Amino acid sequence: MVKILLVEDNEMNRDMLSRRLKRNGYDVVIAVDGQQGVDMAASEAPALILMDMSLPVIDGWEATRRIKANDATRAIPVIALTAHAMAGDREKALDVGCEDYDTKPVEITRLLGKITALLGAGAS
Repeated sequence: MVKILLVEDNEMNRDMLSRRLKRNGYDVVIAVDGQQGVDMAASEAPALILMDMSLPVIDGWEATRRIKANDATRAIPVIALTAHAMAGDREKALDVGCEDYDTKPVEITRLLGKITALLGAGAS
């Protein structure tokens, strides 16, 4: 089963998204702040990370920078999940190392398509 690290501080978003991912065949591990996300990226070795960008302790922008600066975690694809839908936010997410970007509220079919594209068709 493919493991996804969900880094999300909002309990309702975390619960909704993790249940939907599990229903689609993914093993989901959860971090509730940016530092825990960085730590779990190294300890859990997920196949992909879904990163909220507005997080406590360190934000998702900095957490992604740290994940991409670590030789052990830099190859893990990161999809930024954010309510920031202003012009330039997608480019900002790509600049810190995210492979893709999606806006909240999450549209699960679109997000699953992005996950599949990054992991390959047989990943789920």
